[in-house]
Amino acid sequence: QVQLVESGGGLVQAGGSLRLSCAASGIIFSIHDMGWYRQAPGKQRDLVAVIATGGSTNYADSAKGRFTISRDNAKNTVFLQMNNLKSEDTAVYYCYGNILTQWATRHHDYWGQGTQVTVSS
Repeated sequence: QVQLVESGGGLVQAGGSLRLSCAASGIIFSIHDMGWYRQAPGKQRDLVAVIATGGSTNYADSAKGRFTISRDNAKNTVFLQMNNLKSEDTAVYYCYGNILTQWATRHHDYWGQGTQVTVSS
């Protein structure tokens, strides 16, 4: 059984910063991409940032220049440093990992439970 557990969300004023963490646990053979999505009330879940095993990254236009994604492969953990936060960044943030587990024949996407980020203006 694989679990992804996020932490680091909370309430912050506009212009502030938060650092989200997400650790994958269980019997994990390998992880390809890891990343973050977010979902605001009444809206669809959208990609924020993704990072490959080798470190290449991709960001949503809204995150470029303000957010930085990184990972610690030895600890199966992905991070999202969010700076200069805006009210429109308010959402539930979900991490995911494309993970190969014991008994599986291919990688599957696993998701965390989500962490709330609220930016007050």
